[in-house]
Amino acid sequence: MTLGPMTLGPMTLAADLFGEIDPPQRLLMGPGPVNAHPRVLRAMSADLLGQFDPEMTGYMNQLMALYRPIFGTANHWTMLVDGTARAGIEAALVSLVAPGDRVLVVNFGRFGLLLTEILGRIGAVIETVDAPWGEVVSMDTIAAAIERFGPKVVACVHGDTSTTMAQPLDGLGDLCRAAGALSYVDATATIGGMALAADRWGVDVVTGGLQKCLGGPSGSAPITISDRAAEHIFARRHVEQGIRRDDIADGTGIRIGSNYFDLAMIMDYWSDKRLNHHTEATTMLYGARECARICLAEGLEARYARHAAAGRAVTAGLRAMGLTVFGDDTHRMTNVTGVYIPEGIDGEAVRMAMREQFEIEIGTAFGPLQGKVWRIGAMGYNAMKHKVLITLAALEACLRAQGFALPAGAAVDAALLGWEG
Repeated sequence: MTLGPMTLGPMTLAADLFGEIDPPQRLLMGPGPVNAHPRVLRAMSADLLGQFDPEMTGYMNQLMALYRPIFGTANHWTMLVDGTARAGIEAALVSLVAPGDRVLVVNFGRFGLLLTEILGRIGAVIETVDAPWGEVVSMDTIAAAIERFGPKVVACVHGDTSTTMAQPLDGLGDLCRAAGALSYVDATATIGGMALAADRWGVDVVTGGLQKCLGGPSGSAPITISDRAAEHIFARRHVEQGIRRDDIADGTGIRIGSNYFDLAMIMDYWSDKRLNHHTEATTMLYGARECARICLAEGLEARYARHAAAGRAVTAGLRAMGLTVFGDDTHRMTNVTGVYIPEGIDGEAVRMAMREQFEIEIGTAFGPLQGKVWRIGAMGYNAMKHKVLITLAALEACLRAQGFALPAGAAVDAALLGWEG
């Protein structure tokens, strides 16, 4: 039987049910997501398994081992939260922080502000220590804020793609522990592309995402939790009715304010107890596992060096076009570069031309930088010399089409030199 057109609400359902998905082969050179590695997509096409099948729990244990070196940790509790990177952020904060807890947020961009948004919904008492967009917060300033405010938790972003800045974190854990505070770091934009050192930093919880430097799709959030933080979270454990068991005791602390993002139950799910808290996102676990395998097989130092080379090449190419790079050179992320849109140039028209003429996407900006800055990412599977060169050449062509005068070919020449360092 052939379906005719049907109207459901504002959209007409086409006879062919809109056809099979066939997206364009677009090069994603913005701040994320980026193109997924083909090996990751192949892994995600594997057959599903039952959530407690011995093969499945074996894959879960393998994933825990694979992500420890990527986070720079020996933490046992290294696993996944099902959902986008923000799921990991929210799970960490709602499990660490109870209503009324004092939390210090290190804020230097949109994603520091996101931490305050989530914490406000939890009911935390929040203080921020701020830097202008394009700068970072000094450790001395953070130390003074901790001493003044006396937080129970200190929360920070490692690399904020909205400003392209990377916050130094050496010494943060020592400051927090000396003050009796727990620490949280959002490493969504840097995991797999810039060195993470959870144990050296001394921080308690770090979360990430797949869709940037790890070269996977959005939808799974790696997380690592120190024993100290795990003890705090398990003290708030309240197993939901219907899956209570004699071998899992509730804690004495305030119940975690989310069921889905309850890290106490999620840790029990990933433990030998295999608490039936949720059904693991099997396909995403396959993808996250393959992201880690690719990352470790390349070698972490080699991978970080490749991202640094890509960042140098992008920056050199932009400057060779006569453009002004945004932000503090000393603390720029290696994998995302901001650049001011030249005066008199329609930034959205350039982005559209790059997409329509070259099938390349670069990013716009948020907040005070909206309409003023483009963001160009070279991450994961896209942090490759030829992809950087193609992107810069396309940007040059689109700028010249808008009447912007620049030296022809200079960007590619400069990027080649920049890649080599």
